[in-house]
Amino acid sequence: MKAAFINQTGTSDVIIYGDLPAPKPTKRQCIVKVGAVDVNPIDTYIRSGAIPAKLSFPFVLGRDLAGTIVETGASVKGLKAGDRVWATNQGADGRQGTFAEFAAVDQRWLNPTPAGVSDEDIVALSLVGITAQIGLVRYANLKSGEILFVNGGSGGVGSCVVQMGKILGARVITTSGTAEKVELCRKLGADLALNYKTDDVDGAIKAFAPKGVNVWWETLREPNFDRTVGLLAMRGRMIIMAGRDARPAFPVGPFYVKDCSLHGFAMFNASIREQHAAANAINRWVTEGKLKARIDRILPLSQAAEAHRLQEESTIKQSGALAGKIVLKP
Repeated sequence: MKAAFINQTGTSDVIIYGDLPAPKPTKRQCIVKVGAVDVNPIDTYIRSGAIPAKLSFPFVLGRDLAGTIVETGASVKGLKAGDRVWATNQGADGRQGTFAEFAAVDQRWLNPTPAGVSDEDIVALSLVGITAQIGLVRYANLKSGEILFVNGGSGGVGSCVVQMGKILGARVITTSGTAEKVELCRKLGADLALNYKTDDVDGAIKAFAPKGVNVWWETLREPNFDRTVGLLAMRGRMIIMAGRDARPAFPVGPFYVKDCSLHGFAMFNASIREQHAAANAINRWVTEGKLKARIDRILPLSQAAEAHRLQEESTIKQSGALAGKIVLKP
């Protein structure tokens, strides 16, 4: 089978697109014919070696997939050949990734793909959607009528947070860096979309939310906590999901006198049960037409190295080149 894999960590140039043996299922695994995969920032960190990981080379890249089951292991229950499925959290804990024509996936990680939803759309919602749902529901406990601020509402996670915030009944403020992306955020449902390069963001937030923001979703690698705490409401909650090496100053006094809370959140720490609950919500909202994937571009799997380069430019160099997910098709 064709696959995008590495034999060592390094720059995107170490990615090989070539032939590997097709996987065989264990008793609890399904073989999925992959219809689409996507690129996540963590994929580039694993590939580069920025995040130490025990990798078995050749190592197939990728976290997410959507496709069709073609074979099941002897102990698999409730799934059969022909079922359309999607999954995330592959390529970790000894599991090979998804950037291949076929993937062996333990049945516990598989979710059904709703009828009428494309592999491209559901895979683009997989990791980012589960991240947004768990962060908003479990950690932030977002309530209807509250004000949610999303720092960067046109990206993969941010666009899901904006949409889910509206689904949950919040009033949503978000930012982006171009007029086109600001307009996209409005189309996603944001009540107030601001250009952080040209608008007085803090002034606009204070005017929209004079009592402060209830939930602040931070996507920056180096958060400005002084600024954020000043804009939070009494008992405001802040979610952070980036910046492994970040060591910003933290205003302890202003933070605790507001009864605020700070939640560090990495989706891959979520339990199987939590992830399935989030996946069920995603499937329901997609079926109802309330949640839509944000895909920046679709490329062939043979261009995995170029996709990784683009993702790094957008995430690490903060080029703003992407407005949504890169999807790859085998």
